[in-house]
Amino acid sequence: MQSDDAQYLKRKVKPGNIDVHPTEKALVVHYEVEASIRGERGDAVHEERKECQKIIRLKSLNASTDVALLARKVVEECKLIHPSKVAEVEHLLFYLQNRKKPGKEKKLMKPRELTPFEGMEIDEEANINKIDEYVELLYENIPEKIRGSTLILHLARNPDNLEELLRNETALGALARVLREDWKQSVELATTIVYVFFCFSSFSQFHGLITHYKIGALCMNIIEHELKRYDLWQDELDKKILNIPLRDEDPDNLALRKDHEKAYKKYQSLLVKQEQLLRVALYLLLNLAEDTRTELKMRNKNIVHLLVKTLDRDSEELLVLVVSFLKKLSIFLENKNDMAELDTVEKLARLVPCEHEDLLNVALRLLLNLSFDTGLRSKMVQVGLLPKLTALLGSESHKQIVMCILYHISIDDRSKSMFAYTDCIPQLMKMVFEHGEERIDSELISFCINLAANKRNAHIICEGNGLKMLMKRALKFKDPLLMKMIRNISQHDGPLKQLFLDYVGDLAAQIGPDEDEEFVIECLGTLANLTIPDLDWELLLREYNLVPYLKDHLKPGSAEDDLILEVVIMIGTVSMDDSCAVMLAKSGIIPALIELLNEAPAYLIDLMHDKNTEIRKVCDNTLDIIAEYDEEWGRKIQSEKFRWHNSQWLEMVESRQMDEAEPYLYGDDPDGLEQADLFYSTGKSRISNLSLSLSLSLSLSGTILGQYIFK
Repeated sequence: MQSDDAQYLKRKVKPGNIDVHPTEKALVVHYEVEASIRGERGDAVHEERKECQKIIRLKSLNASTDVALLARKVVEECKLIHPSKVAEVEHLLFYLQNRKKPGKEKKLMKPRELTPFEGMEIDEEANINKIDEYVELLYENIPEKIRGSTLILHLARNPDNLEELLRNETALGALARVLREDWKQSVELATTIVYVFFCFSSFSQFHGLITHYKIGALCMNIIEHELKRYDLWQDELDKKILNIPLRDEDPDNLALRKDHEKAYKKYQSLLVKQEQLLRVALYLLLNLAEDTRTELKMRNKNIVHLLVKTLDRDSEELLVLVVSFLKKLSIFLENKNDMAELDTVEKLARLVPCEHEDLLNVALRLLLNLSFDTGLRSKMVQVGLLPKLTALLGSESHKQIVMCILYHISIDDRSKSMFAYTDCIPQLMKMVFEHGEERIDSELISFCINLAANKRNAHIICEGNGLKMLMKRALKFKDPLLMKMIRNISQHDGPLKQLFLDYVGDLAAQIGPDEDEEFVIECLGTLANLTIPDLDWELLLREYNLVPYLKDHLKPGSAEDDLILEVVIMIGTVSMDDSCAVMLAKSGIIPALIELLNEAPAYLIDLMHDKNTEIRKVCDNTLDIIAEYDEEWGRKIQSEKFRWHNSQWLEMVESRQMDEAEPYLYGDDPDGLEQADLFYSTGKSRISNLSLSLSLSLSLSGTILGQYIFK
């Protein structure tokens, strides 16, 4: 092309896709630049296209940023983004806002990513076509067996070779035989062969092969044996240390020290090899444990005991594996109970915190699983985990798990007071107020609710403007859970109740039919807790016209039971003021209370079978009192208790009654159940009344009915 043929250069920009930066808080805008050189007549003489990208860094983006506003700003300032893509930009910004920080969250090592170990190196490249030669080496001495199994291992580490190896039963049979016969003679040989079978265990379809050669059971024996050897090594080292006197002037003492140093170096070398064997054997078992039936067999062979014993080791790679295995096992009650007996929590306490992110993460997850047990939660407090966990609340990668563990600990009344001696509460308050207009996380607010139930914690929460800021947020967002936290604070006697005098009007203003019922319940409960002599209840009731609301919600069925209960408690608190008691009596509330009281026995009868033991106990005692003073209710209560104790027998009778179409339950022979016709015949002698009297049940003691009465 001649330069004088060109007249002008035309440049055209074509916008492309928008994406997020893989590591930074930034957007990547892709676009295409098309440059063309035009001739005298305007036709293109030469054209070039180039793909480019522009990075828009968003340093101000954080958890409280308004992504909608930021998206509009980005589109306005960047000419490469069309205004129609505001919604797409907002979606990408929301993703960036919630994406975990790079480098914080590390992926746990997968079993099939097991790193090579010392001794795997070999001066020959393994070839699948020479597999028969490698198998022949397995029939020689230990060094040749190690070489042959290592070459086979190099083949097995390539997944493409596994199918071919699977078809070679001679090779697999020889490996299994050598492992079974010679694993005690050479740790290297045992590690190499177990590693070969581990490669198969990484794929579920090959688990049958491992089961066929009983490699899993053999690995259990190997692990148990190696742990015993470790104990013997430790004992020998301890004895050598004890034999060394404190003074070292004597030449004999120097010899003893050198002997100890030599033994220690040998111990370190043996320990490295042993931990390699333990890692590969445990990884294989972990893979096999995908099948719960196989996992049950491992439990029967005491796998939990072996794993907990291994927690004393220092190798972080081995500990990651062991803790991961325990975490998987801990979801079953029997395994969790075994861990409780073996002092697992004490052993885990030394791992929190630790510099190894994967190990810390999996240890916290195991503690979370164990924290569902009341006894283990108490143990966590006893071993000093509370301040350690509290210190991890500031870590973004571990905050969520730690919050859940601490929430479980805060359930127990005896543990609640311990939080006052840590910096946990100030951290939680900061998190609550940093949420902006977003709803507070359920784990965070639930944790705060539990802590507020303790008086010492409540004082710390209310320090400074704590209560004022909580109340302001709760009233602004009508948050029932935050108001529940405030309600828990209001239940404590002393100076704390006086702090609520400034907010009585605000709380009363929330009580009305137009407000959210859950929020109203918490506001009513908070007011009902304020048994303060200085509070003018009469003025409050008149100013906010609360009496009609209270009266309307006393009618059975007018509202949920929780709201009716709070209304009754509120009336009880208000009635402590003589002038208010007169006002309520004149309004006609007393008949409504009496009518509501008549419904109480039926409600208590429903709760008589509640899962909670304490609730059942209270209901039984209350129903006994009611039965003493009201004969009619006494008969109903007695009948219901009888029905509950004999429910299985009654269900059998009921099913027999409903089956009118079949004259004989156990076949066509009318004489087959001649004696049982007393109870099950289809004629007049059938028991038709399911509400059998207690006298009938006693007269039939020793029969089927009696079996369910006298347990």
